[in-house]
Formats: sequence, structure tokens, C-alpha cells
Amino acid sequence: MVEQDSLAPLVQKKCVAKPKSKISASRRLSLKILLLTRATEDLEAEKTAREEEKVRYLGEKLPPLQLIGLDTNDLQKICKEIIEKIDKVDEERYDCEAKVFKNHREINNLNLKIMDLGGKFKKPALRKVRVSADEMLKALFGSKTKGSMDLRGNLKSVKKEDIKQEKELTMEVGDWRKNVEAMSGMEGRKKMFNA
Repeated sequence: MVEQDSLAPLVQKKCVAKPKSKISASRRLSLKILLLTRATEDLEAEKTAREEEKVRYLGEKLPPLQLIGLDTNDLQKICKEIIEKIDKVDEERYDCEAKVFKNHREINNLNLKIMDLGGKFKKPALRKVRVSADEMLKALFGSKTKGSMDLRGNLKSVKKEDIKQEKELTMEVGDWRKNVEAMSGMEGRKKMFNA
């Protein structure tokens, strides 16, 4: 009974339908079509205006060349003027690029300062501290750790028999020269195969 009462407001919220729009679907569709046609017309007008502006600007900066009837000296003068204009434009372009680069760098620095001011946090000076494994676990997990963690207890234990076997092996090897002399010749090879 309690569960049904708690679910009743949720069911009522889901059942509430959105209010119907006052515009019919066909009217809404026709309005969308009109908006799209208007937007495409505006884009085309913008594009033609940009092209006209480009042509006008180039007409001002680069008047058409009159090369008919000029001798070589006049042609060389015109070439030198064009080269000077190109150099001037390159200098302006370089200056503009340098300004843009400088502004981007300043913007990034200011954004970093804003981020620093938003979350001001000073890192504390750290110092070396000797902490045992138990203390470290307590610091990390609180009092959840079970007992103490004895790291030495987890090490592999070595039996005394193993140590004795290793000593015997080293004793057998002994002097390496004796082994080489014993294994030299055909007799030594026979021993290797027989063993």
C-alpha cells in the first residue's frame, strides 16, 4: 500500500501530456520551408557581395597593367614596382601574423591566470617521512586494515637442507682445471654420454 501511494505522483507526472502547439503541422512545415529559402537567398547574397568587394579591393590595389607599346626599360621599372609592392605586402602580413601570435599567447596566459584565480590551491612543501607499512595502510585505508601487515612473514622461507645441497654442488665442481682435463679427449666425451 505504501509503495502504491509513493508511485502515484510519478504516474500522474508521466501522464500529463505536453500542450499542443497552436500551429498545424502543415503550417509549421510551410514556415520551415520559407525560412530555409530565405536563409539560402541570404547566403547567396552574402557570397556575391563578398565577390564584389574582393574585385573592388583588387581593382584599387592592383590597377590593370598597360604593357602594350612599352620598351624594356619601362617594363623593368614596372617589375621593380611590383616587387616593391610584394615586399611591402609581405612585411604587413608578417607584422599581422606576429600581432595575432602575440595576442593568442596573451589570451592563453590570461586564461591560465583566470583558471588559477578560480581554484586557488597552493601545493604544500613536501618532506621525506619514514613510514612503516602498517602506518601507511592505516593512513590510506583508515581503521579498515586487519591487524598488522608483516612484510617479512610473506617472504619465502629457505630450509637448511636446500643450503646443504647447494654447498655440496659447489664442492663437487671444485677446481675447474681438473674437470677440463678429465673431460678432454675421447674419454671425457664418453663420460658425458654415459652420464
